[in-house]
Amino acid sequence: MSVDLSHTTVLLHEAVEALQVKPQGIYVDGTFGRGGHSRLILQQLGANGRLIALDKDPAAIEAGRAIDDLRFQLVHSGFEELGGVLRDLSVDKVDGVLLDLGVSSPQLDDAERGFSFRFDAPLDMRMDTSSGQTAAEWLATADESLLVEVIRDYGEELFAKQIARALVAARKEQAILTTRQLSEVVAKVVRTREPGKNPATRTFQAIRIYINRELEELTHILPQCVECLKPGGRLAVISFHSLEDRRVKEAFRDDQRLKNLTNKPIRADEEEVDRNPRSRSAKLRVAERV
Repeated sequence: MSVDLSHTTVLLHEAVEALQVKPQGIYVDGTFGRGGHSRLILQQLGANGRLIALDKDPAAIEAGRAIDDLRFQLVHSGFEELGGVLRDLSVDKVDGVLLDLGVSSPQLDDAERGFSFRFDAPLDMRMDTSSGQTAAEWLATADESLLVEVIRDYGEELFAKQIARALVAARKEQAILTTRQLSEVVAKVVRTREPGKNPATRTFQAIRIYINRELEELTHILPQCVECLKPGGRLAVISFHSLEDRRVKEAFRDDQRLKNLTNKPIRADEEEVDRNPRSRSAKLRVAERV
């Protein structure tokens, strides 16, 4: 089986190596994406090993059909449902869990998903396009105070109040239905930004995190992961922004059932960053069930 070494798989070898895959073990890839990590785990499993992968994105589930392996099972579910998925599969404990958080490259690069300000597209932003409220639907009804809270807390945006006020004013004139409309409203308010960074970057991040309940789901899943691990089992989590990383760091520090193996996170090396600039912000933390 060939391993997908494309730019979409961040910290591929570091993350799988952190799991210390046992040939006969049972592992969970909680964020299948396009299967880069899953394929490498399968390479290291023996004939009686098992890999259970989850993803809430229908496009990821479709991509996973290419893996024809009896040791592999892909479930259309968010990782926050891990406990229930394992019960349904009659699995009690596993040897390792991998979570690769955030938005995948295919999601960012698919204009129709509405995750990126690089394209003019419908403002969707849902990880699971089969359910839930779109970003456009939320922006149409959210009151100004909630807009401020979301953009400030989830985007760490200094101009949150000004952006929220501008969004409320803009939608009175015309519904905000596309990524370009959102970008243009934000750009009129945010005059300065880090070199090379679009003024709307933090606002897009904030809305995406809120729409998909990313931080709430992360807080909910980490104890579940620990609970399902065998003694000596590993939990490896790749995060892409400070809000995620802070929660992972605190969980690994505070959960008495875990031994934190990474006081400092593992980062992509220069070669990977050159090959895939999106890996620059990735942080891998690893812990072991005691």
